[in-house]
Amino acid sequence: MYRNKTCGELRLTDASKEVILAGWVQRTRKMGGMTFVDLRDRYGITQLVFNEAEDAGLCEEANKLGREYCIQIKGIVSERQSKNSKIPTGEIEIIVKELNVLSSSVTPPFTIEDNTDGGDDLRMKYRYLDLRRPAVRSNLELRHRMTILIRNFLDNLNFIEVETPILIGSTPEGARDFVVPSRMNPGQFYALPQSPQTLKQLLMVAGFDRYFQIAKCFRDEDLRADRQPEFTQIDCEMSFVNQEDVLKVFEDMSRHLFKEIRGVELPEKLEQMTWQEAMKRYGSDKPDIRFGMEFVELMDDLKGTSDFSVFNEANYIGGIVVPGCADYSRKQLNELTDFVKRPQVGAKGLVYIKYGENGEAKSSIDKFFTQEQLQKVKETTGAKNGDLVLILSGDHVNKTRVQLCALRLEMGNRLGCEIKMYLSAFG
Repeated sequence: MYRNKTCGELRLTDASKEVILAGWVQRTRKMGGMTFVDLRDRYGITQLVFNEAEDAGLCEEANKLGREYCIQIKGIVSERQSKNSKIPTGEIEIIVKELNVLSSSVTPPFTIEDNTDGGDDLRMKYRYLDLRRPAVRSNLELRHRMTILIRNFLDNLNFIEVETPILIGSTPEGARDFVVPSRMNPGQFYALPQSPQTLKQLLMVAGFDRYFQIAKCFRDEDLRADRQPEFTQIDCEMSFVNQEDVLKVFEDMSRHLFKEIRGVELPEKLEQMTWQEAMKRYGSDKPDIRFGMEFVELMDDLKGTSDFSVFNEANYIGGIVVPGCADYSRKQLNELTDFVKRPQVGAKGLVYIKYGENGEAKSSIDKFFTQEQLQKVKETTGAKNGDLVLILSGDHVNKTRVQLCALRLEMGNRLGCEIKMYLSAFG
């Protein structure tokens, strides 16, 4: 065997045991006549000790080790004098008796750390190195655990997992299909499924009753923040049920996943809202409701009440109240204006109203609106002294709401813990 223990399992109770470890060199440190090596595998990090006084030749070999060398060692577990509380194996170290270099390595192009010095392009070029980083590995481990929990949960509810074909005939759906030419039938093409829609309905007609699949889906469409050409979804179909039955199954599954993975108890009944309500309040059909800043429509207050043509020609005017940000500087407001003008957001501009601690309103549209009109906006939005109101307008109602949604999320990210008064227990 190349190892009989992993780099994450040894504890003080293992002291005096002889062990064999294998893994990658995370870092080395030479201190006087001692060389220390951090050995890493999927399970953790263990410190190795090479003592020049005990075996000068072995210590010399250890001094030649570089980052990402793959090695095997044999040694004795010993209690560390200087313990490291930051890692589970921090109370022990291995006094190395034998060293075997399984594979040497050139210096990697970036550090194998959570906070690496490698950019996206470099890490993707050397993806096999990037996958060694704990942050990336933990994401894959989380995904693995979720899929196991999902499969077991749905299996307990009599769902059957069926793998549907990847090569199918093209079907008229919302996005363009990816197509694959057929060598056996020149001029003919297979399509990659946008979802297993037709196939799972065949299963229902055949009487399978409950189907699920953690399915690959393919859509030849423009990239979005939450969509790429190839993605995975939990795909399900049920027979002899109504809408409430479906909602209950997947609310229960969400509740189960949060409890098992995050230790969070979700409410017995999750909040429900219609698509129309979600768009009206948040500008998204999957709104982040962990904080406030809900949309307030301002058509009655601002359209046709002045000579400001931008509002007078708009079909939607909406705003959000950002608590405690009336002290935002001109630079910060310009940054927000640049943000909403980005192609990914697409707004033409941003209007702000700052309500000072004395209640006075200062705005980018001061010359078009009186103090009385701006105070009416304060009343409509529920803003308080010290708050900032950000306003967008446009010709298309839902398009403008989507832009306002992006601004709302940006402000949530910028404020961070400052908006914790609005955060739920699940934030």
